[in-house]
Amino acid sequence: MTLTVQLAPAPSTASFRDFADVQALAAEDSRRVDALIRARLQSQVLLVNQVAEHIIAGGKRLRPMVVLLAARAAGYRGDDHIAAAAIIEFIHTATLLHDDVVDESSLRRGRRTANDVFGNAASVLVGDFLYSRSFQLMVDLDRMAVMRLLADTTNAIAEGEVLQLMHLNNPDTSEDDYFRVIERKTAILFAAATELGALLAARPHEEQAALREYGHSLGMAFQIADDILDYEADEADLGKNLGDDLAEGKPTLPLIHALGKASEAQRKSLRDAIESGGREHLPLVLAAIREHSGIGYARARAEAFAARAIAALGALPPSSHRDALAFLAGFAVARRT
Repeated sequence: MTLTVQLAPAPSTASFRDFADVQALAAEDSRRVDALIRARLQSQVLLVNQVAEHIIAGGKRLRPMVVLLAARAAGYRGDDHIAAAAIIEFIHTATLLHDDVVDESSLRRGRRTANDVFGNAASVLVGDFLYSRSFQLMVDLDRMAVMRLLADTTNAIAEGEVLQLMHLNNPDTSEDDYFRVIERKTAILFAAATELGALLAARPHEEQAALREYGHSLGMAFQIADDILDYEADEADLGKNLGDDLAEGKPTLPLIHALGKASEAQRKSLRDAIESGGREHLPLVLAAIREHSGIGYARARAEAFAARAIAALGALPPSSHRDALAFLAGFAVARRT
Protein backbone atom coordinates (compact mmCIF):
# COMPACT_ATOMS: atom_id res chain seq x y z
CA MET A 1 0.00 0.00 0.00
CA THR A 2 1.35 3.45 -0.88
CA LEU A 3 0.73 6.10 1.74
CA THR A 4 1.31 9.83 1.41
CA VAL A 5 1.03 11.83 4.63
CA GLN A 6 1.97 15.24 5.96
CA LEU A 7 4.65 14.36 8.47
CA ALA A 8 4.73 15.75 11.99
CA PRO A 9 8.10 15.93 13.77
CA ALA A 10 9.84 12.56 13.53
CA PRO A 11 9.05 10.11 16.33
CA SER A 12 11.73 9.83 19.02
CA THR A 13 12.68 6.66 20.84
CA ALA A 14 15.13 8.31 23.24
CA SER A 15 12.94 7.82 26.32
CA PHE A 16 12.61 4.06 25.69
CA ARG A 17 15.71 2.04 26.50
CA ASP A 18 14.13 -1.39 26.24
CA PHE A 19 10.85 -3.23 25.91
CA ALA A 20 10.21 -2.94 29.66
CA ASP A 21 9.91 0.86 29.29
CA VAL A 22 7.13 0.40 26.74
CA GLN A 23 5.43 -2.13 28.99
CA ALA A 24 5.58 0.38 31.83
CA LEU A 25 3.89 3.06 29.72
CA ALA A 26 0.99 0.71 28.91
CA ALA A 27 1.00 -1.08 32.29
CA GLU A 28 -2.38 0.06 33.63
CA ASP A 29 -4.23 -0.60 30.37
CA SER A 30 -2.41 -3.93 29.99
CA ARG A 31 -3.48 -4.98 33.48
CA ARG A 32 -7.11 -4.34 32.54
CA VAL A 33 -6.69 -6.31 29.30
CA ASP A 34 -5.23 -9.29 31.16
CA ALA A 35 -8.10 -9.19 33.66
CA LEU A 36 -10.66 -9.16 30.84
CA ILE A 37 -8.90 -11.99 29.01
CA ARG A 38 -8.91 -14.18 32.09
CA ALA A 39 -12.54 -13.36 32.87
CA ARG A 40 -13.66 -14.19 29.32
CA LEU A 41 -11.60 -17.38 29.18
CA GLN A 42 -13.63 -18.96 31.95
CA SER A 43 -15.76 -21.90 30.85
CA GLN A 44 -17.90 -24.50 32.57
CA VAL A 45 -15.90 -27.09 30.61
CA LEU A 46 -12.75 -27.93 32.59
CA LEU A 47 -10.63 -28.90 29.57
CA VAL A 48 -11.30 -25.53 27.93
CA ASN A 49 -9.96 -23.79 31.04
CA GLN A 50 -6.88 -26.03 31.17
CA VAL A 51 -5.91 -25.58 27.52
CA ALA A 52 -6.65 -21.83 27.54
CA GLU A 53 -4.59 -21.28 30.68
CA HIS A 54 -1.70 -23.23 29.18
CA ILE A 55 -1.59 -21.21 25.97
CA ILE A 56 -1.98 -17.70 27.45
CA ALA A 57 0.82 -18.14 29.98
CA GLY A 58 3.93 -16.11 29.16
CA GLY A 59 4.59 -14.12 26.01
CA LYS A 60 5.03 -10.40 25.43
CA ARG A 61 1.37 -9.64 24.58
CA LEU A 62 2.76 -7.51 21.76
CA ARG A 63 -0.37 -7.41 19.61
CA PRO A 64 -2.77 -6.23 22.33
CA MET A 65 -0.12 -3.76 23.45
CA VAL A 66 -0.03 -2.09 20.04
CA VAL A 67 -3.83 -1.72 20.18
CA LEU A 68 -3.47 0.13 23.48
CA LEU A 69 -0.60 2.31 22.31
CA ALA A 70 -2.25 3.10 18.97
CA ALA A 71 -5.50 4.10 20.65
CA ARG A 72 -3.70 6.41 23.07
CA ALA A 73 -1.50 7.82 20.28
CA ALA A 74 -4.70 8.59 18.34
CA GLY A 75 -6.08 10.47 21.36
CA TYR A 76 -8.67 7.91 22.46
CA ARG A 77 -9.90 8.45 26.03
CA GLY A 78 -12.61 5.80 26.44
CA ASP A 79 -12.52 2.17 27.54
CA ASP A 80 -13.33 0.21 24.38
CA HIS A 81 -9.64 -0.19 23.55
CA ILE A 82 -9.42 -2.72 26.41
CA ALA A 83 -11.95 -5.04 24.76
CA ALA A 84 -10.36 -4.41 21.34
CA ALA A 85 -6.96 -5.49 22.68
CA ALA A 86 -8.47 -8.64 24.21
CA ILE A 87 -10.14 -9.48 20.88
CA ILE A 88 -6.81 -9.23 19.07
CA GLU A 89 -5.14 -11.48 21.64
CA PHE A 90 -7.93 -14.07 21.41
CA ILE A 91 -7.62 -14.15 17.61
CA HIS A 92 -3.85 -14.43 17.82
CA THR A 93 -3.97 -17.19 20.44
CA ALA A 94 -6.52 -19.15 18.42
CA THR A 95 -4.21 -19.04 15.40
CA LEU A 96 -1.31 -20.29 17.56
CA LEU A 97 -3.33 -23.29 18.69
CA HIS A 98 -4.29 -24.15 15.12
CA ASP A 99 -0.76 -23.46 13.78
CA ASP A 100 0.88 -25.80 16.25
CA VAL A 101 -1.47 -28.60 15.25
CA VAL A 102 -0.84 -28.06 11.54
CA ASP A 103 2.94 -27.76 12.08
CA GLU A 104 3.03 -30.66 14.55
CA SER A 105 5.04 -28.39 16.87
CA SER A 106 6.05 -29.58 20.31
CA LEU A 107 7.65 -26.40 21.72
CA ARG A 108 6.60 -22.75 21.91
CA ARG A 109 8.28 -20.15 24.13
CA GLY A 110 10.30 -22.93 25.71
CA ARG A 111 7.19 -24.81 26.86
CA ARG A 112 5.37 -27.82 25.46
CA THR A 113 2.66 -26.77 23.03
CA ALA A 114 -0.98 -27.32 23.92
CA ASN A 115 -1.35 -29.98 21.23
CA ASP A 116 1.63 -31.85 22.67
CA VAL A 117 0.11 -31.74 26.17
CA PHE A 118 -3.62 -32.11 25.47
CA GLY A 119 -3.75 -33.54 21.94
CA ASN A 120 -4.69 -32.13 18.55
CA ALA A 121 -8.45 -32.36 18.92
CA ALA A 122 -8.52 -30.36 22.16
CA SER A 123 -6.21 -27.71 20.72
CA VAL A 124 -8.29 -27.20 17.58
CA LEU A 125 -11.56 -27.05 19.50
CA VAL A 126 -10.25 -24.63 22.13
CA GLY A 127 -8.91 -22.50 19.27
CA ASP A 128 -12.48 -22.40 17.96
CA PHE A 129 -13.66 -21.46 21.46
CA LEU A 130 -11.26 -18.50 21.49
CA TYR A 131 -12.47 -17.35 18.08
CA SER A 132 -16.06 -17.45 19.35
CA ARG A 133 -15.07 -15.50 22.46
CA SER A 134 -13.55 -12.82 20.22
CA PHE A 135 -16.82 -12.63 18.27
CA GLN A 136 -18.76 -12.17 21.51
CA LEU A 137 -16.50 -9.27 22.50
CA MET A 138 -16.94 -7.72 19.05
CA VAL A 139 -20.71 -7.81 19.51
CA ASP A 140 -20.34 -6.21 22.95
CA LEU A 141 -18.46 -3.31 21.35
CA ASP A 142 -21.37 -2.86 18.92
CA ARG A 143 -19.32 -0.96 16.34
CA MET A 144 -19.96 -2.08 12.78
CA ALA A 145 -16.66 -0.68 11.49
CA VAL A 146 -14.76 -2.71 14.10
CA MET A 147 -16.68 -5.89 13.31
CA ARG A 148 -16.14 -5.44 9.57
CA LEU A 149 -12.39 -4.87 10.04
CA LEU A 150 -11.97 -7.93 12.26
CA ALA A 151 -14.17 -10.15 10.10
CA ASP A 152 -12.06 -9.28 7.06
CA THR A 153 -8.90 -9.82 9.10
CA THR A 154 -9.79 -13.28 10.37
CA ASN A 155 -10.79 -14.31 6.85
CA ALA A 156 -7.43 -13.14 5.47
CA ILE A 157 -5.56 -14.99 8.23
CA ALA A 158 -7.34 -18.21 7.24
CA GLU A 159 -6.29 -17.58 3.63
CA GLY A 160 -2.72 -17.11 4.81
CA GLU A 161 -2.76 -20.47 6.54
CA VAL A 162 -3.92 -22.16 3.35
CA LEU A 163 -1.35 -20.27 1.27
CA GLN A 164 1.41 -21.42 3.60
CA LEU A 165 0.15 -24.98 3.33
CA MET A 166 0.32 -24.73 -0.46
CA HIS A 167 3.98 -23.71 -0.28
CA LEU A 168 5.13 -26.36 2.20
CA ASN A 169 8.06 -28.36 0.78
CA ASN A 170 7.93 -26.20 -2.35
CA PRO A 171 11.45 -25.13 -3.45
CA ASP A 172 9.93 -22.90 -6.15
CA THR A 173 8.45 -20.55 -3.55
CA SER A 174 9.43 -17.02 -4.58
CA GLU A 175 10.02 -13.94 -2.45
CA ASP A 176 6.66 -12.62 -3.62
CA ASP A 177 5.01 -15.87 -2.51
CA TYR A 178 6.72 -15.59 0.87
CA PHE A 179 5.61 -11.99 1.36
CA ARG A 180 2.03 -12.87 0.44
CA VAL A 181 2.02 -15.58 3.10
CA ILE A 182 3.49 -13.50 5.93
CA GLU A 183 1.26 -10.55 5.06
CA ARG A 184 -1.83 -12.66 5.65
CA LYS A 185 -0.50 -14.81 8.48
CA THR A 186 1.12 -12.05 10.53
CA ALA A 187 1.08 -8.50 9.18
CA ILE A 188 -2.67 -8.21 8.68
CA LEU A 189 -3.40 -8.82 12.37
CA PHE A 190 -0.87 -6.15 13.39
CA ALA A 191 -2.47 -3.83 10.82
CA ALA A 192 -5.92 -4.43 12.28
CA ALA A 193 -4.59 -3.97 15.81
CA THR A 194 -3.25 -0.50 15.11
CA GLU A 195 -6.10 0.58 12.84
CA LEU A 196 -8.49 -0.26 15.68
CA GLY A 197 -6.92 2.50 17.75
CA ALA A 198 -7.71 5.12 15.12
CA LEU A 199 -11.19 3.70 14.52
CA LEU A 200 -12.07 3.88 18.22
CA ALA A 201 -10.80 7.46 18.37
CA ALA A 202 -12.80 8.37 15.24
CA ARG A 203 -9.69 9.87 13.65
CA PRO A 204 -9.67 11.13 10.04
CA HIS A 205 -9.15 8.61 7.26
CA GLU A 206 -5.52 9.60 6.72
CA GLU A 207 -4.66 8.84 10.35
CA GLN A 208 -6.50 5.51 10.17
CA ALA A 209 -4.51 4.68 7.03
CA ALA A 210 -1.26 5.77 8.67
CA LEU A 211 -1.80 3.55 11.71
CA ARG A 212 -2.79 0.64 9.49
CA GLU A 213 0.37 1.18 7.42
CA TYR A 214 2.41 1.27 10.62
CA GLY A 215 0.90 -2.01 11.85
CA HIS A 216 1.27 -3.74 8.50
CA SER A 217 4.94 -2.76 8.19
CA LEU A 218 5.59 -3.65 11.83
CA GLY A 219 4.08 -7.08 11.26
CA MET A 220 6.16 -7.69 8.12
CA ALA A 221 9.34 -6.68 9.96
CA PHE A 222 8.39 -8.83 12.96
CA GLN A 223 7.78 -11.97 10.90
CA ILE A 224 10.93 -11.62 8.80
CA ALA A 225 12.93 -11.18 12.01
CA ASP A 226 11.20 -14.24 13.47
CA ASP A 227 12.21 -16.26 10.43
CA ILE A 228 15.81 -15.04 10.77
CA LEU A 229 15.87 -16.20 14.40
CA ASP A 230 14.94 -19.70 13.29
CA TYR A 231 18.37 -19.93 11.65
CA GLU A 232 20.60 -17.99 14.02
CA ALA A 233 19.15 -17.67 17.53
CA ASP A 234 20.26 -19.50 20.63
CA GLU A 235 17.75 -22.31 21.16
CA ALA A 236 17.47 -21.54 24.88
CA ASP A 237 16.54 -17.92 24.08
CA LEU A 238 14.31 -18.84 21.15
CA GLY A 239 12.18 -21.26 23.14
CA LYS A 240 11.91 -23.75 20.28
CA ASN A 241 14.18 -25.94 18.21
CA LEU A 242 16.52 -24.21 15.76
CA GLY A 243 15.61 -25.01 12.17
CA ASP A 244 11.94 -25.76 12.86
CA ASP A 245 10.89 -23.94 9.68
CA LEU A 246 13.17 -26.12 7.58
CA ALA A 247 12.01 -29.26 9.39
CA GLU A 248 8.40 -28.32 8.60
CA GLY A 249 9.22 -27.65 4.95
CA LYS A 250 8.70 -23.88 5.15
CA PRO A 251 10.96 -21.94 2.77
CA THR A 252 11.51 -18.55 4.45
CA LEU A 253 13.38 -15.49 3.24
CA PRO A 254 16.97 -16.36 4.29
CA LEU A 255 16.73 -19.71 2.50
CA ILE A 256 14.82 -18.36 -0.51
CA HIS A 257 17.57 -15.76 -1.03
CA ALA A 258 20.35 -18.35 -0.66
CA LEU A 259 18.60 -20.67 -3.10
CA GLY A 260 18.46 -17.90 -5.69
CA LYS A 261 22.21 -17.24 -5.37
CA ALA A 262 23.43 -20.84 -5.09
CA SER A 263 25.43 -22.78 -7.66
CA GLU A 264 23.63 -25.44 -9.65
CA ALA A 265 24.95 -28.28 -7.47
CA GLN A 266 24.24 -26.39 -4.25
CA ARG A 267 20.78 -25.44 -5.50
CA LYS A 268 19.93 -29.12 -6.04
CA SER A 269 20.90 -29.93 -2.45
CA LEU A 270 18.87 -27.03 -1.10
CA ARG A 271 15.84 -28.01 -3.17
CA ASP A 272 16.11 -31.56 -1.83
CA ALA A 273 16.29 -30.17 1.73
CA ILE A 274 13.09 -28.15 1.24
CA GLU A 275 11.24 -30.96 -0.48
CA SER A 276 12.08 -33.58 2.14
CA GLY A 277 12.03 -31.36 5.24
CA GLY A 278 13.72 -32.65 8.38
CA ARG A 279 16.41 -31.15 10.58
CA GLU A 280 19.18 -33.40 9.23
CA HIS A 281 19.71 -30.93 6.35
CA LEU A 282 20.24 -27.99 8.70
CA PRO A 283 24.08 -27.86 8.53
CA LEU A 284 24.00 -27.75 4.72
CA VAL A 285 21.29 -25.09 4.70
CA LEU A 286 23.04 -22.95 7.33
CA ALA A 287 26.27 -23.08 5.32
CA ALA A 288 24.45 -21.92 2.17
CA ILE A 289 22.67 -19.13 4.03
CA ARG A 290 25.99 -17.90 5.45
CA GLU A 291 27.76 -18.15 2.09
CA HIS A 292 25.11 -16.14 0.27
CA SER A 293 24.36 -13.62 3.08
CA GLY A 294 20.78 -14.84 3.49
CA ILE A 295 20.57 -13.50 7.05
CA GLY A 296 21.94 -10.08 6.09
CA TYR A 297 19.60 -9.82 3.13
CA ALA A 298 16.55 -10.76 5.19
CA ARG A 299 17.55 -8.39 8.00
CA ALA A 300 17.87 -5.51 5.51
CA ARG A 301 14.33 -6.20 4.29
CA ALA A 302 13.06 -6.29 7.87
CA GLU A 303 14.82 -3.00 8.66
CA ALA A 304 13.26 -1.41 5.58
CA PHE A 305 9.79 -2.40 6.79
CA ALA A 306 10.60 -1.07 10.28
CA ALA A 307 11.68 2.27 8.78
CA ARG A 308 8.46 2.39 6.79
CA ALA A 309 6.47 1.79 9.97
CA ILE A 310 8.22 4.64 11.77
CA ALA A 311 7.69 6.99 8.83
CA ALA A 312 3.94 6.29 8.87
CA LEU A 313 3.76 7.54 12.46
CA GLY A 314 4.57 11.03 11.22
CA ALA A 315 0.86 11.46 10.49
CA LEU A 316 0.12 11.40 14.23
CA PRO A 317 0.67 14.20 16.75
CA PRO A 318 3.76 13.85 18.96
CA SER A 319 3.21 11.85 22.16
CA SER A 320 4.97 9.30 24.32
CA HIS A 321 2.62 6.63 22.96
CA ARG A 322 3.56 7.45 19.38
CA ASP A 323 7.25 7.28 20.37
CA ALA A 324 6.66 3.90 22.01
CA LEU A 325 5.21 2.60 18.74
CA ALA A 326 8.33 3.85 16.94
CA PHE A 327 10.53 2.04 19.46
CA LEU A 328 8.61 -1.20 18.88
CA ALA A 329 9.40 -1.06 15.16
CA GLY A 330 13.12 -1.15 15.91
CA PHE A 331 12.62 -3.69 18.68
CA ALA A 332 10.80 -6.06 16.29
CA VAL A 333 13.96 -6.35 14.19
CA ALA A 334 16.60 -6.26 16.95
CA ARG A 335 15.02 -8.75 19.37
CA ARG A 336 16.64 -12.09 20.09
CA THR A 337 13.50 -14.02 21.07
